[in-house]
Amino acid sequence: MATIDPQDNDLGEFVSKEGFEELTAELKALKESRLAIAQKLEFAKSLGDLSENAEYSEAKEEHMVNESRIAQLEDFLSRAKLIPKRSGDAVQLGSTVTVSDGKSELAYTIVGTQEVDLASKRISHESPFGQAFLGKKKGDTVMVRTPKGEVSYIIESIS
Repeated sequence: MATIDPQDNDLGEFVSKEGFEELTAELKALKESRLAIAQKLEFAKSLGDLSENAEYSEAKEEHMVNESRIAQLEDFLSRAKLIPKRSGDAVQLGSTVTVSDGKSELAYTIVGTQEVDLASKRISHESPFGQAFLGKKKGDTVMVRTPKGEVSYIIESIS
């Protein structure tokens, strides 16, 4: 894991310190669940005929999903770059941007793809909205393509 330069234009695998810690904890929990899943598989095998054994099929599916997520997290975390604490006056990864469309104000935090959470207004730097705002400053007017057409936003603040 590396720390990114705030001016880094390589839009790769970025994550906040908090996000890195959350993903690391998830990885640890998934690895710890391997034993329980293996026990389920062994029990299901002991029931006999595997071709019609629903418990075996479920345990095997759980094992595959678990191992897939472990591989995904290990790969991501090995390539992840930490988003540094925000500095400067331009929108960058980690910035919380408050914008106005003339009717209402909205605030979004620009994050890496693994931390996206629309309910918490955490949007990807790779999304049309995130890309449109990167590098812009307070007071700038930004056009964003949406499914309903282009929308004009004014950046009210950056934190």
